[in-house]
Amino acid sequence: MLIAQELMNKHANFASLASLPLAELKKISGIGEDKAVSLLAVFEIGRRLQAESKWSSNKKITSPKDIAEFFIPILRDELKEKFIVVCLNSANKIIKYEAISIGSLNSSVVHPREIFKFAIENSSASIILLHNHPSGNLEPSNEDISITKKIVEAGKILNIEVLDHIIVAGNAFTSLVERRLL
Repeated sequence: MLIAQELMNKHANFASLASLPLAELKKISGIGEDKAVSLLAVFEIGRRLQAESKWSSNKKITSPKDIAEFFIPILRDELKEKFIVVCLNSANKIIKYEAISIGSLNSSVVHPREIFKFAIENSSASIILLHNHPSGNLEPSNEDISITKKIVEAGKILNIEVLDHIIVAGNAFTSLVERRLL
């Protein structure tokens, strides 16, 4: 109980506490490696529950903000770049999503065949591409734009529309469609 009280006294809110790295947690009196790892796991569960409580798979996707609200809590603290494909049905409701590629910064490259294999397996009417920039930079790279354009063209051939490519960096996001880059 004393450890919990000390944690809450030092940190104004859950968000600041949950964003502490492992090394910082271990510096707190009474918290060793095991408790620090357990806390990080609990914080991750909390982030995911927070995201799921704000959003459900029955919600119709009407804007990039709808997608960002769900994925920011999941992606904001990721140290590796994750490229996620979000499959939607014809009513613009999410069917399923999956990380297609996970890698270190600038090494996460995806191919249209991986994306559309997943989209076809899930009978998608359309997809949204999403990935995080662990660097915190919201600017899409030339590679981001180039790969997305190839994926859009492949989608036209397969009759699966690519609605957007969203980049998450920390608590912010940018939409390639809103920026007219697609």
